[in-house]
Parts: sequence; C-alpha cells; structure tokens
Amino acid sequence: MTDEPILVLAATGGQGGAVTEALLGRGAPVRALVRDPARESARELAERGVDVVAGSLSDPDSLAGAMRGVRSVFAFTTPFEAGVEAEVGQGRAILAAATRQRVPHLVFSSVAGADQDSGVPHFESKARVEAELTAGDVPYTILGPTYFFDNALGGADRVLGGVLDLPLPADRPLQQLARTDLGAFAARVLLDGASYVGRRIELASDDPTPVRMAAALGSALGREVRHRQVPLTVIGNPDMHAMWTFLNGPGYRVDIPALHAAHPDLPWTGFADWARHTWAPSR
Repeated sequence: MTDEPILVLAATGGQGGAVTEALLGRGAPVRALVRDPARESARELAERGVDVVAGSLSDPDSLAGAMRGVRSVFAFTTPFEAGVEAEVGQGRAILAAATRQRVPHLVFSSVAGADQDSGVPHFESKARVEAELTAGDVPYTILGPTYFFDNALGGADRVLGGVLDLPLPADRPLQQLARTDLGAFAARVLLDGASYVGRRIELASDDPTPVRMAAALGSALGREVRHRQVPLTVIGNPDMHAMWTFLNGPGYRVDIPALHAAHPDLPWTGFADWARHTWAPSR
C-alpha cells in the first residue's frame, strides 16, 4: 500500500466518518478535512493517526491545500445548511481544487436518483455537481447512496413509543443503505480506483417495506412497533415533500441483486440486522 494519504472531506460527519472508519480498518493512511480540528471528534481521529487539517467545503484554497499529495479524495456536498445553490458552490470549489492539484481520483458521494429528473431540489443540486464533474478533467467515480437506515433515528422517540412514521404505504419497498456499507464500498473504490474510474454506481443494502421495518424495530426493542403512514400533505418542507413524492412514485432504481452479486465480499447489512445492532444493545 502506498504512503500517499486518502483525503476524506467532512470526515467527522455521517458519510465521511463511515468512510474514514472503513479506510482505517484497512490500514490506509487517511487525511481528514474538518471545520474545527479542536473538536472532540477531530481530536479522536488525530489520536488514531489521522492527519487532521482544517478547511471548508466552500473554500477552494483550503481544499487545494488538503488535496496536495493525496492518492484519492472522498468528496461530499450538502444543501442542508445553506441551500442548494451553496451545495453547487461546494461542488465547484471541490472540483476546482482537485483540478488544481491534479488529484488522481475523486470519489463523489451524490444520491441515487439524481439522474432521474426527480424534481427533488437536493437531488437536482447533486445532479448539477455530477454534470460539472463528468465534464471536467479529474478522474472520478460517482456513488449514489439511497435512503440511509439511520434516518430512522431521527424519529427515535416515536419509535420507542411504538410508532414508525413514514410517508409511504405499508407495502411499498424503500431501498436503503447502511452507512457502514457505504464506507466499505467507498474504501474499496478509493483504494482500487482503476476499476471504478468513470463509473456511476448507486448503492443499496436492503429494500424493506415500512411494515417490515416496524417489525424489525419491534423485534430489536422487544416491544410492538407499528407503521403510521404520514400524509404527504402534512410535509411542509418543499424539499422533503418533493423527495417523498418521488419515493412514492418512481423511487430509487438500484438493481440490488446485481450490485450484491458483483461485490459479494462486502457486508451488505440487512435492515433487521442493522436494527438489532443499533437499537437492542443500548435501549
């Protein structure tokens, strides 16, 4: 293995953290870009041998400095702090820095469905970043995660009270992904870039229905959990309303059996296993 580090952007966040863990588990040298190296999560990475550097997803200079001499980069953008235009700006800053430093391989975490004219604002912003990435000169791979299992943790109090709120019919499968599976897949791509350059790969671990999800959560908790279908009309956030409208309509289109068959040695966590591991030990 080369001594050149792999740079992970937003390394203390959900996606960046999962990728960092997977890379460390494979013995890879990691450089982590974080907003504040003094934060506890960043200090913990430094104590584990990670090269922690300060920077911002919207600052090309700090990004370029972090990208100097790296083997590959895991990139992530977000609209949830400053909006979709800011997310596109982050993508442009990342691409400008990668171009400037002649990064050998840029792995961009987008979203499944970004290529489907979904009408979802935070899908469309990522599609714009993808378009500029594919038109540029930096060797790239695009990953498209589906809905993450741990989004269910956002309604933890309701689940603990016996209700799983989802704006989906009880029997509608929802393709989802374990963050650990994203980390494992991204680590492989970052370490074995030649096999993945120029590809766009959408990722899903499982496709449980809300009823199956509720049953798995109930089994993990040792109590009944039932699904409640939330009407789309009560979702006030336009972006979230558009996303759930999309998921009730065409939805994600990951060929899960083909994906798993092509990568049989990756963990591919089932929702029930995730629920048992995540909820049962601590609750």
